[in-house]
Amino acid sequence: MNSIQLYKKYLIIHLKSMMQHKVSFLLTTIGQFLISFNIFLGVRFMMDRFKEVKGFSYGEVLLCFSITLMAFTIAETIFRSLDTFETIIGDGEFDRILLRPRGSLFLVLCSKIELTRIGRLLQAVVMLAYGLYSSSIIWTPVRIMTVVLMIIGGVAVFAAIYLIFASICFFTLEGLEFMNIFTDGAREYGKYPIGIYGKTLLTICTYLVPFALFQYYPFLYLTGKASESWYSLLPLAACLFLVPAGLFWNFGLSRYQSTGS
Repeated sequence: MNSIQLYKKYLIIHLKSMMQHKVSFLLTTIGQFLISFNIFLGVRFMMDRFKEVKGFSYGEVLLCFSITLMAFTIAETIFRSLDTFETIIGDGEFDRILLRPRGSLFLVLCSKIELTRIGRLLQAVVMLAYGLYSSSIIWTPVRIMTVVLMIIGGVAVFAAIYLIFASICFFTLEGLEFMNIFTDGAREYGKYPIGIYGKTLLTICTYLVPFALFQYYPFLYLTGKASESWYSLLPLAACLFLVPAGLFWNFGLSRYQSTGS
């Protein structure tokens, strides 16, 4: 059985498990939708008052936020187990994973697939559709491709952050809460194009943690505020953030010692 077939089987297992408590699954999904909807209302009320933010209209801001939210939600759905990796280590589950004839990272990802995030994903889809409709962007095949690449690049960046978070647990055996700044915090600040927060933060989000490579620079090209067409390819550069994250995982794995649980 190849990895794709095995992942599908794990996905079906998780889905069947959640369907054992259908009401709980439904309420959690609705809750995820409503939480994201509250954030949408906050953006709506602010834009009703100020009309634009640093030259970005309401439709453009909504489009930017929906892309960030969609990328974050997909990453959280698939890579949620990395966010709770300290529990996997602490319970001794990782020791059992190491004995199985598959890659440890793959089996960790299969151990938890957060399907309840479908509510937030639905909200992102609604916001994206409205943003596409209400923005004044003239859509071309290149701009459509740019949106797709922005989502893919965002998933890769958030996945890399989750992987770094999990790798740190090899040394601390506990999760470090400050890492949430780069996941939940990025989702919140991603409501608006990163450039509005100032040059210092933009520099950090370009060269240290490449949020701007999938969110800000391609969005400038998307909205016509920058003419550099190569900005549309920067999300691919953001995907390279997975390389150091993967190397850090391998380094941590080579230093791992059982907790004795």
